[in-house]
Amino acid sequence: MHGRAVIKDVAQLAGVSAQTVSRVLNEYPNVSDRTRKRVLEAIRQLGYRRNAMARGLAARRSRIIGVVTLETVLYGPAATLFGIERAARAEGYAVSVSTLQRIDHRGVLSALSALADQSVAGVVLIAPQGAAARALHDLPSPMAAVAVGADTGGRTPVIGVDQRAGARMAVEHLIGLGHREVWHLAGPPDWLETRGRIDGWRSVLQDAGLRVPEPMTGDWSARSGYAAGLEFAVRASATAIFAGNDQMALGLLRAFHERGIRVPDDVSVVGFDDIPEAAFLCPPLTTIRQDFDEVGRRCVAVLLQSIEVDRLEPVPVPVVVPTLIERDSTAGVG
Repeated sequence: MHGRAVIKDVAQLAGVSAQTVSRVLNEYPNVSDRTRKRVLEAIRQLGYRRNAMARGLAARRSRIIGVVTLETVLYGPAATLFGIERAARAEGYAVSVSTLQRIDHRGVLSALSALADQSVAGVVLIAPQGAAARALHDLPSPMAAVAVGADTGGRTPVIGVDQRAGARMAVEHLIGLGHREVWHLAGPPDWLETRGRIDGWRSVLQDAGLRVPEPMTGDWSARSGYAAGLEFAVRASATAIFAGNDQMALGLLRAFHERGIRVPDDVSVVGFDDIPEAAFLCPPLTTIRQDFDEVGRRCVAVLLQSIEVDRLEPVPVPVVVPTLIERDSTAGVG
């Protein structure tokens, strides 16, 4: 074994689950003397030292939920945070937020440590990037935790919107209107949402036997959508484009207006998120609505369930299904 022993090493040596090790460490009465002795002997052999954060969470649970999130003005993460806050208040919990300029392994663990100092009852990690998912593999145990939009490899409960299904809805809508070439303006490649939306877009085109062009890439901003729109105007023959979020769709609309491309007469545009301004763009934007309030409710419900029963193993949680909102930025061909 390399490095400092962790709770799963103790569990493996003792031949028990990580949850059983947790119960021994927390002095739960419903553990047999024989099992308790095996766990304590494994702890002695491995020189296991319990993480201070885990001790704090076990011994001094408060009515505070910690949230680790990206420091961003992007609508999706911000709306998810608001949804969690509303759901937590409804259950009588306060929320303590730790924001990071970038999501990486060291930053996530540091933020969790800071929240542990506040004796939070559990944590929610809004984890839109791959690095966040990798950091979840080293969560201190036992720690009640839920992730939003991450791929945790089954180690932590995950709550999220079905990004692939949302993208499929968008492209199926466009194909249903008669469009035979649908381009995609994708978000940053390290975001998990980007991958899901690309997969959904590509799968519908392949199922329909249509050409799959190389996705264009933006950074979620209206500026990047504007730049992509100028490029699209001079080199694309497509009659439809699916934007990875509404802000980039906004940039597309501005670029098309400047180049004399009419939406939806010449090109149909679909966004993703349904930001509050989407209905007031010119033209009003057809988009995919994500229910961030529902994401928040499920995060809090699963987290509180884990805290209540001291459950360490993740429980399956159905994904939130998005909704197609049809407005005036899409129309039939010809």
